[in-house]
Amino acid sequence: MPPRTVVIGVDSSTQSTKAAVTDAVTGEILAVGRAPHVVLGEGGARESDPEVWWQALRDAVAAGMKEAGLPASAVTGIAVAGQQHGLVVLDRSGRPLRPALLWNDTRSAPQATALTAALGGPEAWTARTGSVPVASMTASKWQWLRENDPASADAAAGVRLPHDFLTERLTGVAVTDPGDASGTCWYSTATGAYDPELLALLGLDAALLPEVAPTGGTRAGSLTAEAAEALGLPAGIAVAAGTGDNMAAAVGLGLGAAGLLDHPVLSLGTSGTVFAASRTRPASPALAGFAAADGTYLPLACTLNCTLAVDKVAALLGLHRDDASPGGEAVLLPYLDGERTPDLPHAAGLLTGLRHDTTPQQLLGAAYEGAAFTVLHAMDELLRACGLDPVDPEVAARPLRLIGGGAQGTTWIETVRRLSGRPLVLPANGELVALGAAALAASAAGGGDPVALATEWNRSGTAGTDRQLNAIERDTAAWERIGSVLDRASGPLLGG
Repeated sequence: MPPRTVVIGVDSSTQSTKAAVTDAVTGEILAVGRAPHVVLGEGGARESDPEVWWQALRDAVAAGMKEAGLPASAVTGIAVAGQQHGLVVLDRSGRPLRPALLWNDTRSAPQATALTAALGGPEAWTARTGSVPVASMTASKWQWLRENDPASADAAAGVRLPHDFLTERLTGVAVTDPGDASGTCWYSTATGAYDPELLALLGLDAALLPEVAPTGGTRAGSLTAEAAEALGLPAGIAVAAGTGDNMAAAVGLGLGAAGLLDHPVLSLGTSGTVFAASRTRPASPALAGFAAADGTYLPLACTLNCTLAVDKVAALLGLHRDDASPGGEAVLLPYLDGERTPDLPHAAGLLTGLRHDTTPQQLLGAAYEGAAFTVLHAMDELLRACGLDPVDPEVAARPLRLIGGGAQGTTWIETVRRLSGRPLVLPANGELVALGAAALAASAAGGGDPVALATEWNRSGTAGTDRQLNAIERDTAAWERIGSVLDRASGPLLGG
C-alpha cells in the first residue's frame, strides 16, 4: 500500500485557528488541531494582533499532526481560509504596524456612509464591486485608519486581508484570491481586478496590495524554509492562494462551476447567512456580491439576529431553547442588535399579536419564526440576484443546505422547514471551512478543480452521510403574518 498523503486546510476565524489534517485522496479529516485567538476592544472596537494568528496557526498545525500520528513527509500542501474583511497593515519587513481591524469592528460606520455617498450611492458601488460599503468592509476600515491613525496609514508598506497575511508568512509571496479580495470594496467583480478609481477615492496605492491569483486553489508558492521550520513541515510543499471563510465553506459544500450552482445554503449562527454559487454576477444593494474561490460568484446576505437573539428570548422566558411551539397569532421580530438585512440599524425587538391564551412556548416559537423569516426573506432576494424566480416550482423544490450551530437544533430545523417549504440537507461534515481549504491545498499540490475534489470527497462518505429531510407544506399563514408586520412596522416602529 502506498504511503498516505495528506493536505492541511486551515480555518483562521475570529476566535480561533483550526488545522484539518486531511487525506488528499479521500478527503477524510484525520485530525483537527486547534488554538485560540485574542480579540480586544471596547464599544465598537474589535482588534487582534496578526502575530497571534501566526502563532495559533503554528500551534494548530502541530496539534493536528500530533493527533494524526503521521510523519511530516506525508504533507503535500497547505491552504488558509481566513475571516473576511479584516485590515492588516505591514511595515517594510512584513511585520504588522498595529493590531488588525476585524470584520466586526463597527467604528468605521461613518466612513462607510461617506464612501457610499462619494461614489454616487449604493447602485454605483454594486455596479463596480457587487457590494455597498458597510462598517465590515475593508475599504471602510482603511478610510477609518486614514482619519484616526494616519501615522500607520502613511507608514504602511503593505495592506493585507487576514488570510493574505498568513499565506505570505507561508510563502514569502504577497498574494490573495478573487473571493476574499471581493470583500474589500476596492476590487471590482465587474473587471476581475482592483479598481483604479476606487483606489484613488481611498487614497490607496495599488503597489501596497497583493497580487490576485486566478483562483483560491492556484499554487501561490512553496513553503519557505523559515516557515517550514516554524511549522515542522517539509520546505517546498505547495501553498495555495487560499480564500475567505465563506468562500472556503462553499468549496467544502461542493458549490461552484464543477459542482452545484444556484443552490442556496443557510448558515444559522450568531448571525444568519445565506449564500449560493452562481455564474450570474450579482448587483443588488441588499446583498454582498462576492466572487467565489473558483471563478464563479458567491452572492451572500447576512442578518444580524439569529441563534443568539433567540437564545436571549428563551432566557428571558426561562425556557430551554427547544421548549417552543409555533407562535400562533404572536409575531416577534427579534432585532435585538438592530438589523442589517433588512437595513434597519436602529431597530429593536418588536412583539405584537399577544392574546390571553398566548403561551411562553408560543412566544419563543415566534422568536424562531421571526429570525427564520428574516433570513429566508433575504434568500429570496439572493435567488433573484442569481436570475431565478423564488416562487418558480423548480427553484422552490431545490434542497436548502442548513449549516452552522443552529442546524444542530431540532426547533431551528423544523422552523426553517415549515417556513421555507423546501427539502433540507444537513451536511455530515462539521468543518466545512477547513475542508474547503484542504481542497484548495490539494488542488495546488496535485491539480484538479477544488470544487470537484470536495464534491468527490463528500460522495465518499468519510464524514458520514448527509441527513436528508423531505419538504413539508409551507406555513404560508405564518409567512404572510410576519411579512405583514415587518412591512407595517419598518418605518415608525423599527427605525427604518
